[in-house]
Amino acid sequence: MENRLEQAYSAETFRRQGHELIDMLANYLAEASTDKESVKVTPWQHPDQQLAYWQEDFRKPLANPLDLFQDVMDKSIQVHRKRYVGHQTTPSLPVTILSSAMVATLNQGMGVYEMGMVGNTLEKVMTEFLAQKLGYSQEASGFVTSGGSLGNLTALLAARAASTNSWETGYEEGQKLAVLVSEEAHYCIDRAARIMGLGTTGIIKVPVNEKFQLRTDLLEQYYQQAISEGKQVISVIGCAGTTSTGSYDDLEAIAEFSERHNLWFHVDGAHGAPAAFSPKYKHLIKGMERADSVVVDYHKMMMTPSLSTALIFRRGSDAYKTFSQRAQYLWSEQETEDWYNGGKRSFECTKAMSVLHVYTIFRTYGEEVFQENIERVYGMGTAFAAMIKANPNFELAYEPQCNIVCFRHKAEGDQDKVNKEIRRLVLEEGRFYMVQTILNGQSYLHVSLMNPLTSEGELQELLLDIEEKAASLTHLLG
Repeated sequence: MENRLEQAYSAETFRRQGHELIDMLANYLAEASTDKESVKVTPWQHPDQQLAYWQEDFRKPLANPLDLFQDVMDKSIQVHRKRYVGHQTTPSLPVTILSSAMVATLNQGMGVYEMGMVGNTLEKVMTEFLAQKLGYSQEASGFVTSGGSLGNLTALLAARAASTNSWETGYEEGQKLAVLVSEEAHYCIDRAARIMGLGTTGIIKVPVNEKFQLRTDLLEQYYQQAISEGKQVISVIGCAGTTSTGSYDDLEAIAEFSERHNLWFHVDGAHGAPAAFSPKYKHLIKGMERADSVVVDYHKMMMTPSLSTALIFRRGSDAYKTFSQRAQYLWSEQETEDWYNGGKRSFECTKAMSVLHVYTIFRTYGEEVFQENIERVYGMGTAFAAMIKANPNFELAYEPQCNIVCFRHKAEGDQDKVNKEIRRLVLEEGRFYMVQTILNGQSYLHVSLMNPLTSEGELQELLLDIEEKAASLTHLLG
């Protein structure tokens, strides 16, 4: 009789369950664009209900993991639904479900070449291809890391290494480092600066204009104020698609300022940098090619599973200065710049071969699929904004530059309360999923059009649904 461990490694059991799982996932994908009333994006449950369910489930024996997987799917938000217009999470391409299985099967580490021979090589191929699309020279290179937060932190560490020796010596007494960043930048920039020991005073937030873009006309003033306070500014950070509004900063103006003061220019292009694939929208990233570093999330606009983020350096050699240290058991040559030993450049050592997802997409569909996706969902952003402006019951927060649109219902009474309540009702009903944000101290509904299967019909339906819910909230009106 087989023992439990031998059963767990059975290839035939895996074959049978694998076929069943693929059928289940294919059914999920086939139903993604259905209009059946019973189909929900969000099977909403209160957190306490979810916890109680899974605490009880955990105690039960499981005969077939497919039962568990079906249960997980049924109780999870479903981003492939065309009425999912919430966070910046992509409906991953089906082919990447297959590449995910390959990544899990091989279970490669990436710190050293022999453990990640293919992965490290694919990272070099794909990041240098992306660098060329962004307008960089052949000197540019990078690697893939687990998410924009870690990518941005690594870039800021590189900026610090370029201007101080604190990696080796620590901070000098009285040394006060600082970064200049838009007040609309993603919270991970603030978090990265705090992790680096800059504190709240080292995070200099520059105001934005009416389009929620960093006011480049104020950079000199804020920089000189920092200098007068004894701070050493090590970096200026531009946004290519902010999280709240999708706004693109004037990257050319930031580049000119950075070059004038010899400052590291970093771009958080996690969401918006892939506009480089579209001739129609490429102008939005003009000036990015002058940045010292840029972060690009493959798992947002390039349709791969989370997490997979490219960190590109204009000068590829800068990547090796960030984590310069010795690890004799990993590398025989400690000081060389080996692109094939991923641990020399990345915070991570054991890292998933996530680059396989985007490489598979590129080989299967070509770069045209990225252009089509960008132009489809960015175009929907423009179309949705036009619908909102044409409806007197709604107010648009700004003219969107991409696929992120913020708006609100113009109900009488406390508009903040009304729009928050509308969002709650939409969430709990589950037919649509959208989120909310705060702009200029006021609450707005926030839509990210990530799914190219979403049509203008669903967006009109969403506005009608919001109007109906607003009409029902008489206790908050007047």
